[in-house]
Amino acid sequence: MRLKYVVLGAIVLAGSFYASLKAMDYLWPRAVQKPVLASLPPLPPVSSKSEIVAPVAIALSSIGAALDRAAPRDFGGKADNPIRQILSNADINWTVSRGPFVTGAAQNALTVSTPLEGKLTVLGSLNTAAGSQLNNAIGNLLGGDAAKKIGSISIKSINANAAIRGSAAMTARPQIVPNWRIDPRLTAQVNLGDTSLTVAGARVAVPAQVKPMLDKTVNEQIERLQQRLRSDTTLEQRARREWDKMCRSIALPPAAAGLPPLYLEMRPVNAFAAQPRIDARNVTLLLGLQAETRIVAAQTKPQCPFPATLAIVPPTDGRINIAVPIDLSFDEVSRIVQSQLKGRSFPDNGEGPVSVTVKSAAVDAAGDRLLISLLVNAREKKSFFGFGTDATVRIWGRPVLDQQHQILKLTDLDVAVEADGGFGLVGAAAQMATPYLKDALAQNATIDLKTLAANAQQRLAALITDMRANDDGLRIEAAVTDLRLGNIAFDSKTLRVLAEVSGTINVDVTALPR
Repeated sequence: MRLKYVVLGAIVLAGSFYASLKAMDYLWPRAVQKPVLASLPPLPPVSSKSEIVAPVAIALSSIGAALDRAAPRDFGGKADNPIRQILSNADINWTVSRGPFVTGAAQNALTVSTPLEGKLTVLGSLNTAAGSQLNNAIGNLLGGDAAKKIGSISIKSINANAAIRGSAAMTARPQIVPNWRIDPRLTAQVNLGDTSLTVAGARVAVPAQVKPMLDKTVNEQIERLQQRLRSDTTLEQRARREWDKMCRSIALPPAAAGLPPLYLEMRPVNAFAAQPRIDARNVTLLLGLQAETRIVAAQTKPQCPFPATLAIVPPTDGRINIAVPIDLSFDEVSRIVQSQLKGRSFPDNGEGPVSVTVKSAAVDAAGDRLLISLLVNAREKKSFFGFGTDATVRIWGRPVLDQQHQILKLTDLDVAVEADGGFGLVGAAAQMATPYLKDALAQNATIDLKTLAANAQQRLAALITDMRANDDGLRIEAAVTDLRLGNIAFDSKTLRVLAEVSGTINVDVTALPR
């Protein structure tokens, strides 16, 4: 009877002890103990090169409309007297009106043409010598009195006119020059139909009289237009506006709840362009900016001097490539790993003489490797009582980035187990767990960076979306197409991951400024 009470008391005592341990674990959960590690040199400040290359498509119709607004519609002038021996007091006037401009493209050149219509008017009187010759001819034919009666009425005053019909064509082979200007390289040609008029029996060819004057007028207009375009600052002003928009630090969401916000600092440092390409619909300019980008902990006001010269580069495709180094504290990395492993049991299939459950996790830098420290509960399953203990598992591994799956793997693993229970079945349970842990952790010793990548993509997508515009005559479309995680580096406090986002950008100009 006495033995029965002794056994019952032992069971009650063991149950109370077990319940007390569970209550302590619930009320005061234990954290994994970090080892003492040698400090690493701090990571140097780093910024990455980013690039935005935008094809700017200017519709030919918008160029034609701008020229139509700028160019005069009517021309006029006076021509020299081509028949001085017959016509005196001559007043030869011409007027020409142009039609709408028609734009086109040929051999990477912009062509602009317009129809011309007008009138040539000749006013004057016959000189004395010409009148005597005509009077003699009339007198011989009709009699001497006839010339006297009609000569002064019908021949001495001249008023004749003829139609002017033709076209004017202009060719532009624009070139971007390094001082942020465009040299249009304009040439023009006037073509007139072969019309004429007769003055006192003399044929006056309209093209011969009008074309030199019209050529001079058109060339003067072309030269004024060329000088205006060469000195136009629109390209520089638009570039300065975009340059100033990029030169800033942008608030980003924190990497995780409870962490302070971060800032993306963008500092443009270089600008470049490719020479225009001209097709049947557009004149396409390629403009690009290179910037230094980095993630900083506080808002900054970067200095971004605008470049005095524009680098001219070979043609290329439009693109957005933004590279951003993202720094994570190892406390945050530990939270990521703990969210992946806490509560998991190994082996996954429940077989084997021991079961190991992860209670907490921490990540630290250890030389050229990362150290994952796990606080686990190891329980043996051979005995009736199922004795177990808490143990600290140390996993050293060399970090390798799996870009395709966006995970950080640890290779060349070394595993050590430090049991809290140092004797009997309790300590043996921890030691029995070692080979199972090593096999399980060889496949599970990873840091999932998908959330980090998604957050980075979300932040950078917000930045690229900010580039969009749909103003009057201007439409900018920009989008993120891909995000990659690049190189990694770390010191004792920080894990740095390089994020690279790719995207597309297109600029369409459907109306030029008035």
